[in-house]
Amino acid sequence: MGIQVIDLSQEIYQGMPVFPPHQKTMIFPNMSHEESKNKLGFEFATNNLLINEHGPTHSDAIYEYDPHGPTIDEMPLEYFYGPAVCLDLSHISPDAYITRPDLEQALRKDHLHLDTGDIVLLYTGHYNRAYGTEEWLTRYTGLDYEAAGWLAKQGIINIGIDAPSIDNPLDPQFSGHLICREYQMTNTENLCNLHLIAQRRFLYFGLPLRIRRGTGSPVRAVAVFIE
Repeated sequence: MGIQVIDLSQEIYQGMPVFPPHQKTMIFPNMSHEESKNKLGFEFATNNLLINEHGPTHSDAIYEYDPHGPTIDEMPLEYFYGPAVCLDLSHISPDAYITRPDLEQALRKDHLHLDTGDIVLLYTGHYNRAYGTEEWLTRYTGLDYEAAGWLAKQGIINIGIDAPSIDNPLDPQFSGHLICREYQMTNTENLCNLHLIAQRRFLYFGLPLRIRRGTGSPVRAVAVFIE
C-alpha cells in the first residue's frame, strides 16, 4: 500500500500577505546558537512568532462569526479531517461568484459525489494566479448564498478555498460565512496547491492549534491519497 501526501499549506514568513484588519506576521530571534552556547554550553536556536489566528492557511472557529458558537478549542476535531473532494472552479472569473450550477457541473464532470460529513475544497486558481500581487487580497471569486447553502444542505462540515476568504470581497453579506453561521460549519482559507488535487477525492487533514478561546487557528493542511 502506497501513501501520497500533498501539502496544501502556505508558507509562513515575515512580510507574507495578511488580510488588512489582521496583525501582520512577525518572526524574530529569541535565542541564537551562539547565545545559547555561551549561556548553556550547548547550541540551541529559537524564534518568536507574532501571528494572527487567521493569517496563513487557517480554519475559522464558529465563534468568529457567531458569538454563541464554539471557540476553536471547543470544536470537535472531526471538523478538520476526513473524506474530502476538491472541485475545479478555476474557469470562473475573479469578478464573478461561484454558483450552485458551477458546483453541480464540477461534480458531474468526473462523476464525483458528496456525502454527509465531507470536506469540500474549491480550486479557483487564485493562489496560482495572484499570490504575491496586489490582487491577492482584493480580487477573487467566492460562493454566493445559494451555492454555500447548497453545500451546507449536502452535509458538508468544512469548506476550503485557495483565496483569502470563501466570500467574494465585493460581497457585502459575506454569504459563505453567513451560511457557516446558520449551519454551524467551519471554513478553511488561504490554501494552496489545489491544482494538484482538483477533481479528486482523498483524505483531508487540517488540524488547528488548541488555542484557548481561539477565534480560529493556523492549520497544516494536507491531502492524503492511499493507493
